Amino acid sequence: MNDAAPQASRTPVVEIVNLHFSYNGHPVLEGVNLTIGQRDFVMVVGPNGGGKTTLLRLILGLLRPTSGQVRVFGRAPQEVCQRIGYMPQHARTDPGFPVTVMDVVLMGRLRGRRIGPFVRADRLAAREALRQVEIEDLHDRPFAELSGGQRQRTLIARALAAQPELLLLDEPTASLDLAIEHELYGLLKRLNERLTILMVSHDLGFVSQVVKTVVCVKGQCAIHPTSELTGDLVSEIYGDVRMVRHDQRCAEEGHQWPNSSKP
Repeated sequence: MNDAAPQASRTPVVEIVNLHFSYNGHPVLEGVNLTIGQRDFVMVVGPNGGGKTTLLRLILGLLRPTSGQVRVFGRAPQEVCQRIGYMPQHARTDPGFPVTVMDVVLMGRLRGRRIGPFVRADRLAAREALRQVEIEDLHDRPFAELSGGQRQRTLIARALAAQPELLLLDEPTASLDLAIEHELYGLLKRLNERLTILMVSHDLGFVSQVVKTVVCVKGQCAIHPTSELTGDLVSEIYGDVRMVRHDQRCAEEGHQWPNSSKP
């Protein structure tokens, strides 16, 4: 009997063990332990400067831990980068640059390819990515003419063009109005039917019924259920993050971080 496939399905998509990371000797993340399974939808929240984007870059393999371990699909992130799609917080795409939607999405096919023109397989993958984000009819539209929501969908399609199994999104709903934000979360919920998604955000208002796990990052990581909570405690600990229920470790006297006595 061949157990290779069942064993592969049990391998976590992301596994982080006792991770520490410092910039120039200044600790940014300490003692982080996190496991993300197949088709999880994980939201990362926390105050500015708490380490959210750093955590994504460690998972991408763009940064290396000071100590501890990061494994993606059971391997070092650098070995499986082709299986990861990434939408950065500030996408470096000039809205005024004369490129079409298809041009932008095809950029997602550049990773790991040899120098040369795009081939038919690249264009088919880009078309499929546009279909998944429901803007295939805009493929020849100038990127500069798109609305904010259409631009975000285009940039998500760029990440999907690599045909990833893990999708990392850093603030995908930034600067969008509430109606467009709601539509985008609906799109991500549908993508989650076949992809594992890890998303950084400051707003849990629409997603308490969508995400499966909330990870609060503030130097360390604390994992929470996705129920809603209003009150001063959340604002006190996480600043501009709202509507996330803390688990039983969080009492009136303060938030108890894993492996630590500090609030």
